[in-house]
This record gives sequence, structure tokens and C-alpha cells, in this order.
Amino acid sequence: MEQFLPEGITGEDVITLLAATSAFLVMLAIWSTGIIKDGMDTRIKALQERRSDLKRGYVAPVKRSQTIKTNKHVGFMHSLVSKFNLLKNEQAEKFQLKLTQAGYRSKEALVIFLFFKLVLPVIISLIAVIAIYGFGMFDLTDIQEFAAVIGSALIASYSPEIFLSNRTSKRNLLMQNSLPDMLDLLVICAEAGLTLDAAMTRVVKEMSQTNPDLCDEFNLTAIELGFLPERRLALHNLANRVSLPSIKAVTATLIQAEKYGTPLAQSLRVLSDEFRNERFMKAEEKAARLPAIMTVPLILFILPTLFIVLMGPATCQINDKFINGGA
Repeated sequence: MEQFLPEGITGEDVITLLAATSAFLVMLAIWSTGIIKDGMDTRIKALQERRSDLKRGYVAPVKRSQTIKTNKHVGFMHSLVSKFNLLKNEQAEKFQLKLTQAGYRSKEALVIFLFFKLVLPVIISLIAVIAIYGFGMFDLTDIQEFAAVIGSALIASYSPEIFLSNRTSKRNLLMQNSLPDMLDLLVICAEAGLTLDAAMTRVVKEMSQTNPDLCDEFNLTAIELGFLPERRLALHNLANRVSLPSIKAVTATLIQAEKYGTPLAQSLRVLSDEFRNERFMKAEEKAARLPAIMTVPLILFILPTLFIVLMGPATCQINDKFINGGA
């Protein structure tokens, strides 16, 4: 290892640096767990701001300033991103939609995302150049060194999008699992005579702790149902904010029920049964794949030990009688 290190730096120095970094990360993790807050407080505050914006925009439309209160770090990011005109192209709208689908609806989310997408490739490529060309830490050819630098920059450029994709997938999975239960509660509220926005508000109060993500989306939809000029716009916004086929089916059913006057409770009950059957079929599919998945571990780990336990005593007896006895 020491042959790859520059002069004056020993393996003990590297180990000491890694140990200090590990200790710092452990202390940072302990500190972050000590100051953790309830995520619903931030969600409720953001929803109240959305309610205020809708009220100003549709109830009393006046010309107002568009100043945004941001801290100095976000202000620096915004100034850097604005210099490259990244906020005014078509990609910014696509990234804004992806951020919304991942659950980041704040005004600074797009600025932070574009800042890291712009800065990360530069930082990672500089680190790769210093590590490869400056310290000579890797024994590579010239082509391999150049490919490593370019590859690290490309990976850093796509890492924010990969993070958003993983965040969206996990969020959609949580919402998919709790959607049938929420639809059942909506059916009960609709049969009790509540309107759609009142039913959503009631369901959000009941299930805010079990699935805050889906409750957050339904609460925002209930707010938009009360303020937008057309109710179907609020349902279309819900379908755009959540990249989940089941949510799109729910919104299409609600729009159809309001357009043609079909019973809301009956439509929601059919959707709830369908989603619950789909969840049950997915569980059965995973259970059916289990024997095929367990075949390789069974052959590699379980059967050899089983043969040793069964054949070991007999092998020892044969060894004692024929080999040692013959000697």
C-alpha cells in the first residue's frame, strides 16, 4: 500500500485519517438523531403556504412581489445557477416535475438540485485528477486514467437524478401499500355524506402517522379542491405530482364520477378491491418465486453440510476399520 502513497505519507497516517473521519461521521450521526423533528410539522407548514398562495391567486388576485426569502447558501446557489441560465430551459421544468414526484415541492429544491448537478461533476473530476495524476495512487495507463476521470465526472453528473429516481420509487412503494386502506376510509366518508374534499381531509387526519407521504398529497388535493376554479384541475395536479399508475386510475375515476354523476362510494369501493387484490397477487408472486430463489443457497450451503453430518460418521467408521485396522 505504501508504494502507491506519495513521499512523506505512511500507511499509519492514512489509517489515522480514516479513523478520525469515521469518528467524525459517528458523532455527526449521533448529533443528527438527537435533533430530529417530526416531519409532519414541515409538511403542514408547506401546505398552509400552498393554501395561502391559492387563496391570493384565485380568491383575491392582486399583483404581488415574487421575492423569496432564502438563506445565504441558497442565495449563492441561485446566483450561480442563474448565471448559466439553468432555471429557464426545458430541462428545468422536467427536473421540477421529478422533484415534485419525489416529494420535494419547496421553492429552493430546484435550485439546490441544479446546483449539485452543476458542481458535483467539477468537484469529483478534480478529485480524480488530483488522486490519479497528482498522487499517482493507481497504476493505470494513459487511456485508463483519462477514462477514469471522464467516467467519474459522468457518474457525478447523473448521481442527483439517480437519487431522485430511488427516492421516487421508495415513496411510490409506500403510497401503493397504503392506498387501499385510504380508499376504504374514503368510501366510509363518502357513504356518510361528506364531499370529496371533506372526506380527504378527514382521512388525512386519521392516517397522517401511518403514511405521511400519501396523506400529504391528499391534503394538498383537498386544499386545491376548495380553491381552484375547476375541481378536475386539482385531480389532474394529483396525477402529475405522483408517478403511480394506481393514483392516476383513482383520479380518472374521480373525474369520471364528477362528470357523469356516478356514485362516488361505489367507484372508490371497486378501486379499493382491485388494488387490494393486486397487492395480494404480488405477495403470492413473491411466495411462488421463493423455491426457485432458494435453490442456489440450498445447493451451495445446506446440502454440503447435510452430507457431512450424514456421511461423516460412516466415513470415520470405514476409515477406522479398513485403513487403520489394516495397518
